[in-house]
Amino acid sequence: MSSLDDELTTAAQEHDFSGVVRVDRAGEPPLVRAFGLANRAYGIAMTPETRLGIASGSKALTALVVMSLVEQGTLSLTTTARSLLGADLPLVDDAVTIEHLLAHRSGIGDYLDDDADSGEYLMTVPVHRLATTEQFLAVLDGHEQVSAPGERFSYCNGAFVVLALLAERASGVSYHDLVRQRVLAPAGMTATDFLRTDDLPGDVAVGYVVVDGEVRTNALHLPVLATGDGGAYATVGDLHRFWTALDEGRIVSHETVATMTTPVSDVPEEGLRYGLGFWLDPAGDGLQLVGADAGVSFRSGHSPSTGTTWTVVANTSDGAWPVAETVVAALP
Repeated sequence: MSSLDDELTTAAQEHDFSGVVRVDRAGEPPLVRAFGLANRAYGIAMTPETRLGIASGSKALTALVVMSLVEQGTLSLTTTARSLLGADLPLVDDAVTIEHLLAHRSGIGDYLDDDADSGEYLMTVPVHRLATTEQFLAVLDGHEQVSAPGERFSYCNGAFVVLALLAERASGVSYHDLVRQRVLAPAGMTATDFLRTDDLPGDVAVGYVVVDGEVRTNALHLPVLATGDGGAYATVGDLHRFWTALDEGRIVSHETVATMTTPVSDVPEEGLRYGLGFWLDPAGDGLQLVGADAGVSFRSGHSPSTGTTWTVVANTSDGAWPVAETVVAALP
């Protein structure tokens, strides 16, 4: 991988990349490189063991929790959101199902504007009041349906917060514990967890965002403890373990993985397809996780047929994209 190593170094320097990269190919030792600073105030360098936010990459964790509850019989793909929401979120159509939410085909209105500048403060309530899934009802409420359930793909962060809420109410277990018990533990992801932005451990990278021309941390841009649609922090090593565990059927069964990775929607504007909680390459069997938020950018991919896995994660809002393109262009 010497040529890829050189290309990565060049791309990282050209784009002032701050983050970590890992590429695994069958039969070869992993290529792992860290660039930039995990904490600018204290001059702490990024390392291969640094934990970074993965933003919407967390949606796959939510999807796997939900599908494990489906396997158990606690939920089904046809379970309606209304059956567990009761009187909460009255604008969510009564016909919206678990499957609609997983596939971004629920049509519910979103609480986040994905087209907004990363420097904007998007939370409509103080971020310290968003630490449990139930507390997110305050930001999920009041958004009209944008389309009929099942009608079309419409990416929706709020849909995965609703899924976290439904999983909690159906199981009686908190969302974060569900992820720890049903995904992280069987996958051996010992470094991954949901962390409070106001209490980050020393091995976690601080996220940085440009606000009015000044670089700030992202602490005031994100929920203090996110749920469902983002908020996990992981190492590149744990993300490799994630893909391996998924392949080996240690999180959910091979049959369930096949269901989740069957294309449901073509998303031409992203150059990808979507299944249930996973982005899918436009052709072939490649899977991807993608995350973008204030002070976070993340892409990770896996090809089951070739055994290739790659991850690029940055502690800036768009730093991962050019480096990820370098990796993708170098792989078969």
